[in-house]
Amino acid sequence: MASTQQLKSRIRSVKSTKQITKAMQMVAASKMRRAQEAVKASEEYTNAANELLTFFASQGITDRHPFFQERKVKSRLLIVITGDKGLAGAYNSNIAKTYITAMREDKKDGIQTKTIAVGRKASQYAVRLNNADIIGVYENLPDRPGTSEMRAILDTAIAKFESGEVDAVDVIYTRFISGMNQQATVKRILPAGFDETEVSDDVINAAYEPSASEVLRGVSYRLVLTQIYQAILDARASEHSMRMMAMKNATDNASELADDLTLEMNKARQGAITQELAEISGGVEALSE
Repeated sequence: MASTQQLKSRIRSVKSTKQITKAMQMVAASKMRRAQEAVKASEEYTNAANELLTFFASQGITDRHPFFQERKVKSRLLIVITGDKGLAGAYNSNIAKTYITAMREDKKDGIQTKTIAVGRKASQYAVRLNNADIIGVYENLPDRPGTSEMRAILDTAIAKFESGEVDAVDVIYTRFISGMNQQATVKRILPAGFDETEVSDDVINAAYEPSASEVLRGVSYRLVLTQIYQAILDARASEHSMRMMAMKNATDNASELADDLTLEMNKARQGAITQELAEISGGVEALSE
């Protein structure tokens, strides 16, 4: 059995760790709430774009736009979104598994795969794969990336797609469903897709300048940009949520361990007292004889 001094040292260490994990839990919770607000804020533009594209599709305008042209997939680009740090439970490893599965499926189907890694963990996973053709790495992005970072990713994806170098662009990210539920997801952003919705009279009767085709190109570009942005926001909200839960579990485990060590220390202290009393009693008996 460990000595009381050793147990005291271990208890201090565990309690110090508990303070750190508790602080990290609170920070992650605060960041998660801000990330959730950002996710909701970006939905308004997506809904407006879906309405406009639904109308354009009904008029056959999208059929002539290169963003909407589907072709046989011989090569595809994967935009893989992870975190830059660990300590977030299975957040990064779930994306790694999904990414590796996608790579294996492409190899099996004879499809060439290119990769854009968003996040340090994504780049670390990609460089370990022998057949990963990495064409871009973006690390340390803020929770709400600016236009320059987003356009760099999007313009690379669009250039590869329009030139025919890749036939599809997919985003691998963690979809934020709720604080307790996140899911690793593969979403296709090129060829561009949208959710059909009800079209208002304002959209139907609007005058499009300089032309509907020009408006369509601008809306389509921003829709794909928004889809990547939304994926990053979802990923950040999921990361903070999973880190919050991981730190909560670590804090709870530290509390339990500290209680167990305290109980063991009390037992050791009680045993030492009992032994001292026995030695005193033995000495008194020896003197009385």
